[in-house]
Amino acid sequence: MGALKKFVKVVDLFSEKSGQIGKWAAVGLVLVGSYDTVLRHFFNAPTNWAYDMMCMLGGALYLLGASYDLRYEAHTRVDVFFNMLKPRTRALINVIASLLFFFPLFLMMLYEGIVWMIKAIRVHEVMFSSFWYPPAWPYRTVFAVGIFLLVLQGIVNLIKNIYFLKRGGQID
Repeated sequence: MGALKKFVKVVDLFSEKSGQIGKWAAVGLVLVGSYDTVLRHFFNAPTNWAYDMMCMLGGALYLLGASYDLRYEAHTRVDVFFNMLKPRTRALINVIASLLFFFPLFLMMLYEGIVWMIKAIRVHEVMFSSFWYPPAWPYRTVFAVGIFLLVLQGIVNLIKNIYFLKRGGQID
């Protein structure tokens, strides 16, 4: 049980740190968007890089924050009904939903994300939605890492829910 507790704590810590890094992507997103807006509207001089940078920062915010959100159960669900259920019933629903929906979807996304990342590195892919043409591998890598951390947090949440179903308490 000691190794399992350590695994849970390490993954929770990674999710925490990932969320903290993702917050800085939000700051960058606001700064880049504001900079481009001021240049465009007041100086009639839009940038050719801001659109791609905002897409990459927005994606990083979303992907790096996903495992953090899952750790704190902040993802969207119908809480009105879910919260009325007994804790054991909620844990059982979480286990079933994880096995039926979460893992099949996100394991497929992880596989495709890794393939996408390797291809971007191998062929020196660039983003082509603007004339800036930044390399695509940093964004593709953040995508794969974010999904990987989300899957790890999903495993930890599954472990926590199964532990709760069996023992009635939290893993501490």
